Amino acid sequence: MHSLLSMKGIDKAFSSVPALRQAHLEVAPGEVHALIGQNGAGKSTMIKILTGVYRRDGGDVRFDDKPADISNPGQAQKSGIATIYQELNLVPLRSVTENVVMGYEPRRLGMLIDWRTAHRRTREILARFGIDIDVRAPLGSYSTAIRQLVAIARAVSLDAKLVIMDEPTSSLDDREVEVLFGVVRELKNSGVSVLYVSHFLDELFQICDRVTTMRDGQTVAVRSIAETSKLELIADMLGRNVEDIEAAGMTDLGGGEKQLGDVLLEADGIATGRRLFEFDLSVRRGEIVGLGGLLGSGRTEAGRALFGVDALTAGEIRLKGKRWAPTGPAGAIGDRIGMLTEDRKAEGIVPDMSVRENMTLALLPRLSRNGQIQTGRERQIVEEYIKALGIKTSNMDQPIRELSGGNQQKVLLARWLATEPELLILDEPTRGVDVGAKLEIQAIIRQYVDRGFGVVLISSEFEELVEGADRIVVLQDGHSVATLENPGITEDALVKAIAHHHTGEHA
Repeated sequence: MHSLLSMKGIDKAFSSVPALRQAHLEVAPGEVHALIGQNGAGKSTMIKILTGVYRRDGGDVRFDDKPADISNPGQAQKSGIATIYQELNLVPLRSVTENVVMGYEPRRLGMLIDWRTAHRRTREILARFGIDIDVRAPLGSYSTAIRQLVAIARAVSLDAKLVIMDEPTSSLDDREVEVLFGVVRELKNSGVSVLYVSHFLDELFQICDRVTTMRDGQTVAVRSIAETSKLELIADMLGRNVEDIEAAGMTDLGGGEKQLGDVLLEADGIATGRRLFEFDLSVRRGEIVGLGGLLGSGRTEAGRALFGVDALTAGEIRLKGKRWAPTGPAGAIGDRIGMLTEDRKAEGIVPDMSVRENMTLALLPRLSRNGQIQTGRERQIVEEYIKALGIKTSNMDQPIRELSGGNQQKVLLARWLATEPELLILDEPTRGVDVGAKLEIQAIIRQYVDRGFGVVLISSEFEELVEGADRIVVLQDGHSVATLENPGITEDALVKAIAHHHTGEHA
């Protein structure tokens, strides 16, 4: 098969830790090729090597029949490779046209920008995808879907031969997804290749030709979509044989039942329209309830709904027996609910602020009196939690960016424990920390629960869910589809529940 892109034997290590080991990826001309894998599989590293963000340690890259030694994203763009990231790299306050032609504006007399030509070209490109909008209007006045299509239009205007789409549907509703799929098909029909990175397996079967699966920094499978099944893709991602998944049984762990307290929170058929469509959950005092499923199953969206980040479009939540409608995170905090978010760097720490300031952010309303922070009380609380959680810092005023990942995570955990929440939602609480810090964080969570509080534990690590949760609710495509309870929570049982429902066997 002739390849537009060929990456072979790619190696990359960070601080002597391998991120890629002899990985490979091939994309044919005019092909929609999926790249999938769990967190840490190596997908992002492969793309960043291709686009010049990282330099590879070894291997060979060829693009459009030529050796490709791309050293920066600008060079990648000039070579015909356009990347549309999940966080769009556009300027909302500028017009649609300005975003499409930025850096490549048509000019008159070699100096003045020819805006009439620029607007016409932008309209023509968007018309190819069936989009008719005012190209003079600020891009920020349009929906996320339109902004994404504008990013694609920019790629097309630069004569891209390969368009890389990173989780393109993560913020789109069903109608917008269909529009995007139409654009992908149009790109393919015009001979442009698409590298499609997604956690939503259903989408692959609608628009992709082939799929490459990565696991632990290696390419583990390349399959034709027409000749594969979801179950096979899941087996590739999890490192299991299809037969093992199908044969996996519910192993009885034995042991007595844990004594639990009253029901703390109940969610009945809640939906937000953002990858969460029908979700049920109950959490009792003294209980850790895990949310399991593949990436894209709706786990994080469920946590966001319970914390009031995303408004409910259906269903209801009851808190301590009374109907409860979260009025946003501030309201949830006031009602003694806390949430440790998945992305420590983007949504957790404030890097230039101190350990003390980061730890007490959620406590500021309680620590303030007449607009003044009670610094004595603040420092006392911070000292208590630094000691209780074993946070390694030179002093509480040290910038948090100077701490290790594990200690940063402990500071964020302390931020929420200090608010004394009755329910704590933890999204990937041990991601990116070393084994020692992971064990310490897990012990802290268990101690907290043993005091009679409740925890919702969201994790992509099956082992963490099996070891830590008293009950696991399995999600798929924004629905809760199964519940595992002790005795019976094993990694095999969890894998089987996820695989069983991904084959479409649930109602």
